[in-house]
Amino acid sequence: MSAIIASFLLIIGSIFCLVAALGMLRLPDTLIRMHAATKAGTLGAGFILAAEAMAAGELGTTLKAVAVIVFLLLTAPVAAHLIGRAAYRQGIQLFHKTWIDELGQTIQKAPGDTNQADPKVREK
Repeated sequence: MSAIIASFLLIIGSIFCLVAALGMLRLPDTLIRMHAATKAGTLGAGFILAAEAMAAGELGTTLKAVAVIVFLLLTAPVAAHLIGRAAYRQGIQLFHKTWIDELGQTIQKAPGDTNQADPKVREK
């Protein structure tokens, strides 16, 4: 029975990883791509690790898999945020259908910040 559950988890994880890869290829800009990499990639890796823990059936392997899943859930959103913020500050163009630019408004209001992208680049 545990082999069937592990197979099911592995298939689900593989589908999430495929969706993450397709999202990285098809989505239009860096800020939108980071969502595919973070959300679907983390879920895919989590399901694959859960399948490994289920298939192994040992306490040591299960604890290692749980530790890696927790580490992924804690670090992936922070990494995506930092990548998106760095890309924005480097002046990478937003998708032309992006309506709200809250970070641009915050950066324009920050006094004394010399490491800013040119706000005129973002204007339409």
